[in-house]
Amino acid sequence: MLVDSHCHLNYKGLAERQGEVLARARAAGVRGFLNISTRHSEWQDVVATAEREADVWATVGIHPHEADKHADLGRDVLRTATEHPRVIGIGESGLDFYYDKSDRDVQRDLFRMHIGVSRETGLPLIIHTRDADDDTAAILEDETGKGAFPALIHCFTASPAFGRRVLDLGLTISLSGIVTFKNAAELQEFAKEIPGDRILVETDSPFLAPVPHRGKPCEPAFVRDTAQFVADLRGVSLDQLAATTSDNFFRLFGKAEAA
Repeated sequence: MLVDSHCHLNYKGLAERQGEVLARARAAGVRGFLNISTRHSEWQDVVATAEREADVWATVGIHPHEADKHADLGRDVLRTATEHPRVIGIGESGLDFYYDKSDRDVQRDLFRMHIGVSRETGLPLIIHTRDADDDTAAILEDETGKGAFPALIHCFTASPAFGRRVLDLGLTISLSGIVTFKNAAELQEFAKEIPGDRILVETDSPFLAPVPHRGKPCEPAFVRDTAQFVADLRGVSLDQLAATTSDNFFRLFGKAEAA
């Protein structure tokens, strides 16, 4: 059983053919999908998909690109949205200093707000970080000192040093199709050392199609290709990697089993 731990089923490119996309993924052995929010205006549609599809779950949160537009989003608004039975996670949230589409201080403040709600609710936080390793790690270390919260780094592309730093904090790491790219040698080496109980796989579809689907819109079905690549890196079978990552998913996102 495979789980796509991060996809955007309501994004253009997938939303128009959502039924066939899900059918194709299920035929490829994908039995669970975490549909991710990036802005407040998406929450209703993302949750509606999870209400309609028994094997799809939802998150609520604000992507760092959208931080400026949501600087005044109240903690209570996010907290209330997490109460929906199909919402099993918070995010994606975090820091993106590569594109800098939002003020960095606003990003930091919103990130900390998401962490606080994760701590209050016990729902895992899905973290986006790009070109912000030091700031992300510093915030995570500071906030962990205030009290534990479950979290994962999605679409991991950071340095091994950052990876080890967040693993030391107890976070989970999710690998996307980027790990299959020819120029991802450092990431491939790090993928071998992620503890077995702390690894997930994802597509981030409709983005980042793995080899051999480069150049195509990414679909949740392609998580199988990423999982096979990671299994080969780690010297295990696809079935073993699928069992490990799905077990990790349901352990981290415990609300999924009741949703």
